[in-house]
Amino acid sequence: MKKFILSAAFLAFAAVATVNANDIKAPLAITAPQDSTTKTPVKPEELPDAVKATLQSDKYKEWVPQAAFLVTAANKTEWYQVDVKKGEETASLKIGKDGSVIQ
Repeated sequence: MKKFILSAAFLAFAAVATVNANDIKAPLAITAPQDSTTKTPVKPEELPDAVKATLQSDKYKEWVPQAAFLVTAANKTEWYQVDVKKGEETASLKIGKDGSVIQ
């Protein structure tokens, strides 16, 4: 009788474990948004006149442009990223096509 009860308990436990093991959950989809921003190199001397005027203004005249890029975002907005240097300091300016500095 003891073996019968022990066997019945083992079968009951196995049945419960099997039921729990067969629960199928919906597959999890992992999506990673891609950055669709593009950077196109531009020679500093080929920047638009409005951007050049901003770089020659009193606030930025001591900074020397080292590299420039035309940046196009996913929503089709465009601006110029100008890497500038003053002595040992370096910075990156974000300037709109109209010459306004974007923060």
